[in-house]
Amino acid sequence: MPVRASMVGAELGTREFEATPRRLLAYAAALGVTGGSTFDDASAAFAALPQFCVVAEWPWASDLARLSELGLDAGEAARALHLGQDSTFHRPIRPGARLRVGGRLEEVRAVRSGALTVSGIEITDATTGERLVSSRSTALFQGVGIEGEPRALDVRPGEAPVPWLASEALIEEESLSIARGLGHVYTECAGIWNPIHTERRVALAMGLPDIVLHGTATWAIAGRELVQRYGAGDHGRLRRLAGAFRAMVVPGTTIRIRHCQPAGSEGATTVRFAVLNAAGETAIADGLAEFAAA
Repeated sequence: MPVRASMVGAELGTREFEATPRRLLAYAAALGVTGGSTFDDASAAFAALPQFCVVAEWPWASDLARLSELGLDAGEAARALHLGQDSTFHRPIRPGARLRVGGRLEEVRAVRSGALTVSGIEITDATTGERLVSSRSTALFQGVGIEGEPRALDVRPGEAPVPWLASEALIEEESLSIARGLGHVYTECAGIWNPIHTERRVALAMGLPDIVLHGTATWAIAGRELVQRYGAGDHGRLRRLAGAFRAMVVPGTTIRIRHCQPAGSEGATTVRFAVLNAAGETAIADGLAEFAAA
């Protein structure tokens, strides 16, 4: 069934999620962050990695009741691909917090390979009502059409893209090896499951060359590395992490993270980045990270 463009602007319900110490620690371990307050539940400063937000968002985003409101059946929902994540971190997620996750549909349009949707997701503390994380999540439902004319909310009017520095010499780059089993570890520690990330037979049947890493895992790894370079290793300083998921990353290969500060912003806390896969293709495009001052 087609995605209903008339649903743009509609609130799509809420779900609650418990941020247990076990889940916070497991997510940090999956990303190899085993030092500091994000991996010490005996510390008074213990808090989730900012990227943990996707763990809480996944049950809401994949809820079949919510997706059926958009016009999708279970088979169509299973063909979803996550194409982008843009999260703004307002306050840290603390252990034991009961989170309320909700959102609305902000855009629907047809593209060559299916229906593209953008959802605005808010994570709040269910007890205090404090806003913790605001995300915009882009998804593609392959082979699905849309019902009605394309629609979009103007949620960030006037926001212009931040340019890269003109000189290639000023763009820094790091290479990282991605463990062959990372997709399995990330699946179990994040609770974000799709067999294309863990089962090669399924991935091949879907026309993929191999199992592929979750886009949110590549996004989170990039954030981890940028925190070391621009946030002095303090994950609490990360205020925003955004990127568009493009080419695939195959576990067991190497990625390259390219990054720089925008032109004319020396000393600023805004960073542009991209991630390239082993074939030199752009796995994450239009990367943006923002950091709070020390």
